Amino acid sequence: MAKCSVCGKGISFGKKYSHSHIRTNRQWKPNIQNIRVLVNGTPKKISVCTRCLRSKKVEKAL
Repeated sequence: MAKCSVCGKGISFGKKYSHSHIRTNRQWKPNIQNIRVLVNGTPKKISVCTRCLRSKKVEKAL
């Protein structure tokens, strides 16, 4: 599932417009990585978006 466990960022929906202005549905998925992080001092695998990784909202387990 494309959802961040930290911030809750998920799939967003919208329209794609062609050159002739024909509209079709599309979706944008966040960049989700499955990594091992420390949760209450114990390592656990969770899905985290790269923005949360970059802003140090989670601590990676070694």
